[in-house]
Amino acid sequence: MTLALIFFYLFAAVCIASALMVIASRNPVHSVLFLILAFVNAAGLFLLAGAEFLALILIVVYVGAVAVLFLYVVMMLDVDFAELRQGILQYMPVGLLIGVVFLLELVLVAGTWVISPEAISGSAAPMPGGTVSNTQALGQIIYTRYVYLFEAAGVILLVAMIGAIVLTLRHRPGVRRQNIGEQVGRRREDSVELVNVEFGKGI
Repeated sequence: MTLALIFFYLFAAVCIASALMVIASRNPVHSVLFLILAFVNAAGLFLLAGAEFLALILIVVYVGAVAVLFLYVVMMLDVDFAELRQGILQYMPVGLLIGVVFLLELVLVAGTWVISPEAISGSAAPMPGGTVSNTQALGQIIYTRYVYLFEAAGVILLVAMIGAIVLTLRHRPGVRRQNIGEQVGRRREDSVELVNVEFGKGI
């Protein structure tokens, strides 16, 4: 057994275990930390496959931005998880039905999946000519052959970000907010009061 194969099994085992802990952990902060661990091990698998650009992007973008953002959001939002768990029983039948469907799909895929050299060679994108690096070849393929799909993915992520902001934006009572109209339309009589204080009776 070579050293690369040992690291492959190590990264794969830790990635699968941390992914299971993401959905099994009761504490949402622990779930995000296990998600970061899964991303790091997936980056190790990308390095073993020779895709160093994807590994660095996974670390910089997902671990350095998305997962840490999830962690801060979970820690800063005052979410009542006990209240969220109260209505879980009414959605249990639908959840079990969806889980059974997903399980059947995974069983069918795992049972009928066969490696075909013709399918692999037919679905692979043509590599640019010449001796180019992995990053340059990936950029040329994404921004030429898959440019519309790349832009569509960006639009979907933008819509998802706007939806997350709209869903989490709550107006709490008792919190003072800035009113631009009142600030612009403020008069001197409304903000400044001149008091004629008698001599010797001031503060």
